[in-house]
Amino acid sequence: MSTFHIEAKQGEIADTVLMPGDPLRAKFIAETYLENPICYNRVRNMFGYTGTYHGRKISVQGSGMGMGSIAIYAHELIADYGVKQIIRVGTCGALVPHLQLGQVILAVSASGDSSANMIKFQEGHYAASANFELLVNAFQKAKELNISTVQGDIFSTDSFYDDGPQRWDKWVSNGIICVEMESQILYTIAKKMGARALSLLTVSDNIVTGKAATPQEREHSYKDMIKIALEVA
Repeated sequence: MSTFHIEAKQGEIADTVLMPGDPLRAKFIAETYLENPICYNRVRNMFGYTGTYHGRKISVQGSGMGMGSIAIYAHELIADYGVKQIIRVGTCGALVPHLQLGQVILAVSASGDSSANMIKFQEGHYAASANFELLVNAFQKAKELNISTVQGDIFSTDSFYDDGPQRWDKWVSNGIICVEMESQILYTIAKKMGARALSLLTVSDNIVTGKAATPQEREHSYKDMIKIALEVA
């Protein structure tokens, strides 16, 4: 079987999927960390791979940028391929000055401006949150690996570019520590469809201080995030 966006046959995708936004990062993770990775999806060049890690079958699937794109892949993975848990491995922009470049964030909850959530929950605001077991497991695995993590609430936005200089003030004053573009809808879909989801994020830039990671710094910090995700998986 296949879907509109994934050409894998039944059984080719593992119960657990790591999901970076960049399909080339999915390729890198699979070829670097998995044993005997096999590419099961090339539709729209949104690469997906399955291999093993310490004997366990794991898949890595690119999601593309934004909530509209990740919603498609998360839905099809869960509904059509029986995926039980999705771990997003992505980047974020820090909204508070003390978060350093390369810091790994465990996203406890994801507020946001998802139009899909606004349409679905017209009479209220849904609290999109991580799966507790995955969150605790990631925290414990990071400690075992001696990798520093920050646990906190994040914001997912549909808009990458914004001219409002005070846009984030009200969110930061209410506990939001960073911004990205996918987690809110991922958490919503997973809860709705009975799957488990967690977002592990790496700070790639700090919107307050203006600092941004170099390609070399990003590569090193990404490895910390991926190590945690693979151990959780």
